[in-house]
Parts: sequence; C-alpha cells; structure tokens
Amino acid sequence: MSKIRTLILGAAGRDFHNFNVLYRDNPNYEIVAFTATQIPDIDGRKYPAELAGELYPDGIPIIAEDNLEKTIHDKKIELCIMSYSDLSDNAVMELVSRVNAAGADFTMLGASGTMIESTKPVIAVCAVRTGCGKSQTTRRVIEILQAAGKKVVAIRHPMPYGDLVAQKVQRFETIEDLSINNCTIEEMEEYEPHIQRGTVVYAGVDYGAILKEAEKEADIILWDGGNNDTSFYKPDLTITVVDPHRPGHEISYYPGQTNLRLADVVVINKIDSAYPEDVDEVRTNIRAVNPDARIVDAASPLTVDNPSLITGANVLVVEDGPTLTHGEMEYGAGFVAAEKFGAGDYVDPRPFAVGTIIDTYEKYYADREEAFILPAMGYGEDQMRDLQQSINAADCDVVVIATPIDLTRIIKINKPVVRVGYELQEIGRPDLPEILESFLK
Repeated sequence: MSKIRTLILGAAGRDFHNFNVLYRDNPNYEIVAFTATQIPDIDGRKYPAELAGELYPDGIPIIAEDNLEKTIHDKKIELCIMSYSDLSDNAVMELVSRVNAAGADFTMLGASGTMIESTKPVIAVCAVRTGCGKSQTTRRVIEILQAAGKKVVAIRHPMPYGDLVAQKVQRFETIEDLSINNCTIEEMEEYEPHIQRGTVVYAGVDYGAILKEAEKEADIILWDGGNNDTSFYKPDLTITVVDPHRPGHEISYYPGQTNLRLADVVVINKIDSAYPEDVDEVRTNIRAVNPDARIVDAASPLTVDNPSLITGANVLVVEDGPTLTHGEMEYGAGFVAAEKFGAGDYVDPRPFAVGTIIDTYEKYYADREEAFILPAMGYGEDQMRDLQQSINAADCDVVVIATPIDLTRIIKINKPVVRVGYELQEIGRPDLPEILESFLK
C-alpha cells in the first residue's frame, strides 16, 4: 500500500504538534511539507530531521500557503490536514474549496485525538478568539491555585519562530531566560507576566517531551492556550474565555466553537466595557451549545501608571499585535484607557510605519479607512526594529502602550510612555475560587 502524500496546513505551532503526535512515526503517510500562514517569515525553513524522526532524514520543508494549489498539483498531494486556528467558518470553507478544487482531500483532526495524557491534573485555559482575555484568566487561575499551596507549572501554546532544534523543550523561570532564548516580543508577552508572578513556564516544539519535564516539578499543569486553539493535553478541567465585544464569534470561528462546546467553565470577560445586549447574545449562544457549562461573569479593569499624561495629549496607541491582526479586534485596552482619561487626539500610525509594519497594515488594515492603533508586532529582530522606528517617527505627545510586557525594556522609545495593564476580576457567583476549590477537592 502506497503512502498517502500529505500536506499539513499550519502556522508554526499546532501543525508541528499534530505531526509529532500522529504522523512522525506513521508509515502510512508521507508528510511532503508544512504550509505556513498568519506568522511572517516562517516559510522557507525546514522542520529539522532531529525533530522529524527516522522517516524524514532530510527534514520536512515549510512553504507558503499562498502557493497551495500549485503545491498540491506539482507535488501530487492527496490529503491536506487543517492544523492552525482562529479562522472564521467561512475562511475554513474557502480553504476546503481551494484544496478540493485542486484535487486533494481535506481533513480536520478531532481535539481528543491530539491530546496527550498527563500523570498530573491538568487545567486548560482556552478561548473562542485571540484577544478574549485568556492570559489574565490564566494568571487568575494560577493565583488561586498558588494561594491553595499548589505548585503550578504553566505550559504555553507554541511560538517556535527561531531555531526549532534549540526550542524543542524550553523552560523559563527568570527574565534573563527570555534573552538567553532570544525570545520575540510575542513570546515575551506570554511568558514574562507568568515569570513576574513566580510561575515557571514551559514551551517549545515537542509537547510530549515538554510535558515529561514539567511533570517533574508540578502539582498541577496549567495549559495556557494560544489563538483559539484546543488544548494539547487532556484536561481535567476546561475553562474557555469568550468576548462580548465580538458577539457571535463564539459560534462562528474554528476551533473556538469546539472550545466552547468542550468547556466545563465559560468566562464571559470584559462585561464592564461591553454593551449589555452583546453580553446577552453571548450568554444565549453559550447556553444553546453548552447548557451544562458553568458561566462566570468577569471584567478586565485597567491599571494606568501615569494617566495625567494622556489628558488632552495627542497619543499614539500601541496594542497587543495578534489581537489586532488575525484576532480582528479594532482596538484594545490602550484605546479604552486613552478614551477614559481624555486623550486630545489619536495619531494615525500608518504615515510613520516602516518595513514589516507597513506590510502588517497592508495585510490586515487594507479595507479600513481609519487605523489609529499600532499593533506591537515583533516576530523577529527585523520586525522589532521596524516597530521601534515606527513609534519613534510618529508625531505624537505620548505613547500609550497596552502590551502585556514592558515594551521599553525591549525597544528604545523617544517619547513619554504610559503603560496600561489589565487583570481578570470576577463579578458575582459562581467565581473562579469557588470552582477551583471544588476542583481541588
């Protein structure tokens, strides 16, 4: 029987995990290539032989998804496997149509089939979209568990944008570990808040090997999901975060709706800044697809380190990058803070953008007349440099930054900076302490 010639459609994360778990040692399939999208500069590389296993002594090429039809034709592809997240249902079906029209089959893997079982209890925190507030929910869960005397180790969804062999298993305990591992801004935004709270974080490429290391020092494993991907580990408790700023997205994005249906607990975040009718729509949708889930109402109150600098000033607002790009949010906490404290005007960053930041606006903002937000893109050194130049060239009085990390530690900014933070705060009952107390018992 001949091997099935297969493409894994990905974005440097879920695709590698699916390969490692189901296809690395599977003689029935020949993984011809990974495709790449969403993240810049990951195509043109290889999934290295050291990670790919004995069946792939030359490694596996990573190519751009843009050339999907040509690749299917030229390489005689029989099967394409969907392996990335945060896509609308329409976008998924467009991809299916492209694959089928090019002559290949299309498949989507079930969540449970790619989950690895742990010897320790696992709590998974996932979301229905990028930018729902999963990170602050994760931090809140860890805070409660630590107060109960538990050693929690966070395992973060992959962001392997560098040397894949070196990133096979990564452990972060100190801020210095971030620079030692040449972390990008996107990686630091996820790891640094945990480190500052005394939580050890694991990440990397091979999540079977990562789990074995994390289990050695954890009472509880906390899966810190990315995008709206499903958990890589079989959870004992699943918490899914939804966003009433994007009502309806919880039942119209892949695999976000899967996370909603799998949830034991659903956190409706940002209730303090959403329209009541949008909160009601989200609540109705939750009850329609997962009536047994416990619903926690929550807010994301802001902390602003120097609000007086905002009042009356011309501000440049810098927000978390992925939330505004493939997360499709038009604004984030920085804009909310600027509005709250009476900014005089908002600077359009596009005339000042350089290099890869221009590319970001062309890709994600082409159909928008206004773009008064600068996404904090930093997937590599070139993009970090372009971000710094774009900020420093902007004609503004103050830079309002709402990234999860102190951006001034990474890049040099030539203007006054106001930092905006946000944490999760439950409203009413049930709340997370009550739910986690029951879980621990």
